[in-house]
Amino acid sequence: MWVSLRLEALVLAAGSGVRFGGGKLLAPWDGGVLLDGALAAAFASPVRQVHLVWGADPAVADAAFEFAKRADDSQRLRLIHAERHAEGLSASLAAGVAALPEDGDGVFVFLGDMPRVPGEIAAALAEALASGASAAAPTFNGHRGHPVLFGRNLWPDLLTLTGDKGAGDLLRTLGDRLALVEAPHDGVLFDIDRREDLV
Repeated sequence: MWVSLRLEALVLAAGSGVRFGGGKLLAPWDGGVLLDGALAAAFASPVRQVHLVWGADPAVADAAFEFAKRADDSQRLRLIHAERHAEGLSASLAAGVAALPEDGDGVFVFLGDMPRVPGEIAAALAEALASGASAAAPTFNGHRGHPVLFGRNLWPDLLTLTGDKGAGDLLRTLGDRLALVEAPHDGVLFDIDRREDLV
């Protein structure tokens, strides 16, 4: 059963938000900042720790700490600086994976600019991993979304990714080893790229 799994969460928040015009993750959103939505979903997941991967802007790390403090859960937050964040998403992902505890069974990868992930999806993904999948991802209307849960056997592959992209190519190689879980709404697809997306 999934409750016996030792799971971690990564929240990737190291990007500069060029298309947004900078400062994306600290933009106002729903009474807080945009990053809060991803953090809320990560902390609600069945994980031991939430690892926030930040890049050039220390204010992102500060915002994560403030969120965790307000939630009275700061002991579960770990901050990871991705020194090579300018190389793109894969470098941030690798920095986070490299810092994970060696005894982990799986890691959820959340994106900092996705504020509407349904809280209940994480347990369903964990159940799929416990049932033998190598990875699990939510879908909505036939489109794969986030967060993605990667089993421990895939962590070495995540460390070898390059470029400003995530693990989509890796997931496509998995075939039936990737479990797809239907999400209750489109929050698993919704992200913020430009300022006009905030409305």
